[in-house]
Amino acid sequence: MLGSFNSSSEEEEASPSSDLHFLHHQITTTPPPSHSLSHSPGTSTTRISSFPNSALHMRQLLISCADLISRSDFASAHRLLSVLSSNSSPFGDSTERLVHAFTKALSLRLNRHTPTTTTTPPFITNPISGASSSNNVEDEVQSSYLSLNQIAPFIRFSQLTANQAILEAIEQGQQQQAAIHILDFDIMHGVQWPPFMQAIADRRPPPFLRITGTGHDAELLRRTGDRLRRFAESLGLNFEFNPVLLLSSNPYALNDLFLPSALQLLPDETLAVNCVLFLHRMLRDDVDDHDDSRGRGRELLKVFLHKIKAMNPKVVTVAEREANHNHPVYMKRFVEALDHYTAIFDSLEATLPPHSRERMNVESVWFGREIVDIVAGEGEERIERHERFESWQVMLRSCGFSNVPLSPFALSQAKLLLRLHYPSEGYQLQILNNSCCFLGWQNHPLFSILKHQNPSYPGTSSTLSSKVNLNQQATM
Repeated sequence: MLGSFNSSSEEEEASPSSDLHFLHHQITTTPPPSHSLSHSPGTSTTRISSFPNSALHMRQLLISCADLISRSDFASAHRLLSVLSSNSSPFGDSTERLVHAFTKALSLRLNRHTPTTTTTPPFITNPISGASSSNNVEDEVQSSYLSLNQIAPFIRFSQLTANQAILEAIEQGQQQQAAIHILDFDIMHGVQWPPFMQAIADRRPPPFLRITGTGHDAELLRRTGDRLRRFAESLGLNFEFNPVLLLSSNPYALNDLFLPSALQLLPDETLAVNCVLFLHRMLRDDVDDHDDSRGRGRELLKVFLHKIKAMNPKVVTVAEREANHNHPVYMKRFVEALDHYTAIFDSLEATLPPHSRERMNVESVWFGREIVDIVAGEGEERIERHERFESWQVMLRSCGFSNVPLSPFALSQAKLLLRLHYPSEGYQLQILNNSCCFLGWQNHPLFSILKHQNPSYPGTSSTLSSKVNLNQQATM
């Protein structure tokens, strides 16, 4: 059961401990001579010398800084950012790297509220990026995604478990499926699908497979389709890739997506819809960012899910972060993000060498981008609106889908993935009421996956006859 997982308290106060009250006083007033603060010669950088540079102290200082900004005490926040910057590094331990990422995000948030003459502390640099154009930045994001897929189990866990859920669903109630159609939202490099293709290619005769992949980059979609087609040819699999370009990152543009001409739905196909780390992008603010009703902000997602159900898919797989980064109160989502990424950065430190270029790339680019979005972003520009599994479960049920337990075999496959490729005792797999599977680090749930089916689809039970190959790598 999930009881061993201790989720962070949303009600946690942003009040520092007694020794941090002293430091806060030193920062918010003109500092007198003291042994508790030290200044580097020739600079205004403040370093903490009387307090241990512990994770707890850094955590409280970050919370204090976010609180100062939320209370519009910008001068004190800027001085505290200098303290944080002198105690952080993208090349240090997990705490120093985490502080570096959050201080960058807080600085960007501070700059939104201060005059343009306010300077950002010079420590805010990307240790890997030398990008000077949007194309180079996008290339780095794609590279960091591929690195994350290799060095950490988060994405592979989500994709493998979703694959197994789809395999089991399409084999229910029928001996043979002539054609399978997968609608994959934000397919990116398509690394999820080679193991699935291998699994169905072993069937005799293998079914026809069509994958419709959505994305915002036409060139990336083209390359992904070419790689998947070449891989299908190597398997002797009858395959078609249908790219759907979303011209806008605004999810309202998805209202025009569900046209037969765009999706090419065929009556003899079994449709599976894959939403891995996608649905949170469909959420939007309500009337304002402090409105806790959240009704209007979910209407778009409801419309989206109703349109998905109208397409009559046999299964819908949903994988999301197990965190509430969409809370209407800024300080609550800040603390939630701090706890979530602390666990992620700790997991990377425990399983990768400190000088790993892939680790720095993932921390600075992939997770750094997410942290900036959650901490510095406001209003419509916020994309990373992660919520806990209960939100997705309720939303899917309200739109007519029924939750289906993941099979024992799917769960054993996920455990085997961790044991074979990520052999650390820190990674933990937990099940809640047979309805949701969680991947966590040291008792902190990080990712969740749900399987939902359309109750009106014929066939409800079957035994497994295919499985995903855990050793199949996405080297298309």
